[in-house]
Amino acid sequence: MSSSPITELEQRKLIAQVSDRSGLEAHLTSASRTLYCGFDPTADSLHIGNLVPLLMLRRFQLFGHRPIALVGGATGLIGDPSFKGTERSLNAREVVEGWVGPIREQVSRFVDLTGNNAAIVVDNLDWTRNLDVISFLRDIGKHFSVNAMMQKDSVRSRLTQHESGISFTEFSYMLLQSMDYMELCKRYNCSLQVGGSDQWGNITAGMDLVRRTLGRESFALTVPLVTKSDGTKFGKTESGTVWLDQRRTSPYAFYQFWLNTADADVLRYLGAFTFVDVIEIECLADSLMNAPEKRDAQRRLASEVTQLVHGVQGVQSAERISSVLFGGDVHSLTREDLQQLALDGMSYGRVEEGENSLVAVLAASPLAASRSAARKLIESGGVQINGTSVSDADARLTRATALFGRFQLIRRGKKAWHLVLHD
Repeated sequence: MSSSPITELEQRKLIAQVSDRSGLEAHLTSASRTLYCGFDPTADSLHIGNLVPLLMLRRFQLFGHRPIALVGGATGLIGDPSFKGTERSLNAREVVEGWVGPIREQVSRFVDLTGNNAAIVVDNLDWTRNLDVISFLRDIGKHFSVNAMMQKDSVRSRLTQHESGISFTEFSYMLLQSMDYMELCKRYNCSLQVGGSDQWGNITAGMDLVRRTLGRESFALTVPLVTKSDGTKFGKTESGTVWLDQRRTSPYAFYQFWLNTADADVLRYLGAFTFVDVIEIECLADSLMNAPEKRDAQRRLASEVTQLVHGVQGVQSAERISSVLFGGDVHSLTREDLQQLALDGMSYGRVEEGENSLVAVLAASPLAASRSAARKLIESGGVQINGTSVSDADARLTRATALFGRFQLIRRGKKAWHLVLHD
């Protein structure tokens, strides 16, 4: 007999809407059930906004249910209009196809693909690729009332924008997502769809299609869209979106994003983005109130989410880099650590052997406004290269002194850093 995670989800404030709470509770406790969540490939990586619904699949799996992660190879070609202000630009088929593989690999890391309730990863292009338009209109379209579709919040918000409106292409997205629910119900006896609260209209439309075509009971559950208490957009930094792929966002930058969470947000994020026990979160709340300067809650959050996404080594690397940048030994950094810093950890530049004057390098970096300022900074003893103070204004950067023959970590004062790579 399986059990229901509904009470825990409510404790973590992870339920925005549910179609029938008591009915779903009874459904989940009577047997192991199958649920799904969809992820459209809009890039070659998911971002942290996808984590809450992705982890929701794992939460249900831990309670004995079988999760399906659906990668939208078909729906990704259309684009979901839900609460988007303007029409999406359509991506080429080969581009979307190239994104499906990396997304499949990412979602597979967050669920267990083995055991009695082993997770399944599917692509909805498998059942739409050979579907002809007449069959689609007759078998699927006839079950949808345009009047009802226009009343869905996700569509209605676009209809009020007379200049942009909504194309038939995006208007049909709801039918495709609904068909996914129907297909998964037929193929795997899927009876629950989860997603972000912006998906409520699409999910309930799918429930209706399941009822009309299969006569089966189905449920919907959505999670709140994550926001920041100060009103700024969650998941954005000065360098852009925080991605799950370490080639886009390094484990160090990923860790720092969570470490810099505001006190007003950190407890909510611990509930949504980690599996830390609710009781422990309450203890961290006490620490946050009585000793906020320790930032225990932020450190726990950063460690937990980074380990979920990048593993133990990702956490160790992020903590090692953080330690060095706040006073540790630069020689403890690995080549991979330095490559992370070059990606998004600090400003960096490149130097060739013939153009390796330290003064010139500093003047071209954010550390000095001009060559004269750079020279004064060096002569005053305010510059370190790879942990060693430099006072010779005629010094040059060479591979012989570079870390791993390539990296020069330049430090001004205590907190200002710049990385130079030898070409």
